[in-house]
Amino acid sequence: MADEKKVTLTIDGQKTAVPEGTTIMQAADSLGIRIPRLCWHPKLSPATACRLCIVEVEGAKNFPTACSTQVREGMVVRTTTPEILRARRDIVELLLDNHPRDCQICERNNACDLQELAATLGVREFLFEGERKRYPKDASSPSIVRDPEKCVLCGRCNRVCTEIQGVNALSFCHRGFKTIVAPAFNRAMAESVCVACGQCTLFCPTAALTEKDETAEVWKALSDPEKVVVVQIAPAVRVAIGEAFGMEPGADMTGQTVTALRMLGCDVVFDTQFSADLTIVEEASELVHRLKTGGTLPMFTSCCPGWIKFCEQFHPEILGNLSTCKSPQQMMGALIKTYYARKAGVDPGRIFSVSIMPCTAKKFEKNRPEMASSGYRDVDAVLTTRELAKMIRQAGIRLAALPPGVCDDPLGESTGAAPIFGVTGGVMEAALRTAYEYLTGSPLGEITFSAVRGFEGIREATVQIAGTEVRVAAAYGLANAHRLIEEISGGKRSYHFVEIMACPGGCLGGGGQPYPPAGIDPLDREFYSRRAAGLYRIDEAKARRKSHENPQIVRLYEEFLVSPLGEKSHALLHTHYCPRQPKGIPSRTRETISI
Repeated sequence: MADEKKVTLTIDGQKTAVPEGTTIMQAADSLGIRIPRLCWHPKLSPATACRLCIVEVEGAKNFPTACSTQVREGMVVRTTTPEILRARRDIVELLLDNHPRDCQICERNNACDLQELAATLGVREFLFEGERKRYPKDASSPSIVRDPEKCVLCGRCNRVCTEIQGVNALSFCHRGFKTIVAPAFNRAMAESVCVACGQCTLFCPTAALTEKDETAEVWKALSDPEKVVVVQIAPAVRVAIGEAFGMEPGADMTGQTVTALRMLGCDVVFDTQFSADLTIVEEASELVHRLKTGGTLPMFTSCCPGWIKFCEQFHPEILGNLSTCKSPQQMMGALIKTYYARKAGVDPGRIFSVSIMPCTAKKFEKNRPEMASSGYRDVDAVLTTRELAKMIRQAGIRLAALPPGVCDDPLGESTGAAPIFGVTGGVMEAALRTAYEYLTGSPLGEITFSAVRGFEGIREATVQIAGTEVRVAAAYGLANAHRLIEEISGGKRSYHFVEIMACPGGCLGGGGQPYPPAGIDPLDREFYSRRAAGLYRIDEAKARRKSHENPQIVRLYEEFLVSPLGEKSHALLHTHYCPRQPKGIPSRTRETISI
């Protein structure tokens, strides 16, 4: 703004003017001076826990933290004096003294902030030898593994869980040397309110929080001649997996990923985009049915398992508003064990169904007891984008050098509506493309619903369909979801259809996506926009861009499912949800640890 008050200061001999209220760290960043940081994150509240960002301020009695100290007129700051550099090295050395020395076998090797800080600050030996904290790993959750011995107490995990997700599954426990980050009452992750979104694994600077690794289980299935390994690839995976191999975000690696999976030994490779189209046909039919019959509104999407668990725990009063549709992952899993097995003449018991997902909550979802309506577990294993990248590297495969492959029939074809599932607002847009034609019986002229695109936390629009105003909204981040639900319940907002995605940016920012490069904010909109642009390009390049026009979907109903919302589709493709009370947490304390 033109009338914005400026403050002039000097940092390392460089004079600059920045807006009033700017921190020393922000001012330094604007000059290209990167002050070391571990606990700080631009989208989270300052914690001043690690003290690595200390600087020398002329006239100050001590070393203030750059992340929390605001600039003032005439301030003179020095960031690299010998005393400051020595103090930072001491901090890192003390952290390393209480840290496992297993970098070569650590999940975060070469993607660890502590490792990078040690190298950057010139830490070359262990000068402090003291008592080590010893804690067992917590692998109770099907999605997230917590290793307290690798925790540096930066607090980034509990701040993203509280401030971005509104879940409060993690917090500091005990005091002094015994301080740890853990769920409420220091219980196991499986007994906590954790929704398995995995954002903590992206924000954790070390490997104190990681996804539960299922690669060994998949390798075992691949080596078993009795198993038929059938894989599906989610939309958001294809525009992010290249990052794990040095490529730019948004590069479409669908074909190369298909080829890599076949080289790993997978027997059949299907595309989750097919079942995304199928989800839209079922979900749009459900929305139209509710609109015509006075059903429960607004209808909320049900594709995101983190959102579903959040709703079951914190908002069970709106479970009737959730679409009954399974997610595309689970729909595909059910079809693989039924439709595909019958067409291929394969015993479903021999099929090992694997999904490649950007999401750690999908690991939780596939273990839900209701996800076995065919008589077999819909999905047997879930690999995150990171886990698949790890397997590709283990096999010595150079992803970028591979010729593109094509997904198999009969569950491999998709329309342009399917890839945008991976972007926040994409499920909404895809559903509107089909719901419009179901309601009007007329072709949709303008395919793009730009009003639901973008990276605002909550977006809303009104769509004219057959003379009726259909009010829609899309939100990501569970704290935003909570706010939206409260405003709907309080009568401040009114909608017909709402899309909720747990992760920032939607599946593009899923907890199982590649770790961002050093210096890149996991919530950076520009970073996500490049992934999103890749999915929108796939959509625009498709000859068919409406889910109900997918010829393989049409054939599936003719040969197997009969009709949307029919008896067979309801049995295989729909489910139910129930209120969920975290194990071991008394109901009277629930409000104190919720949002």
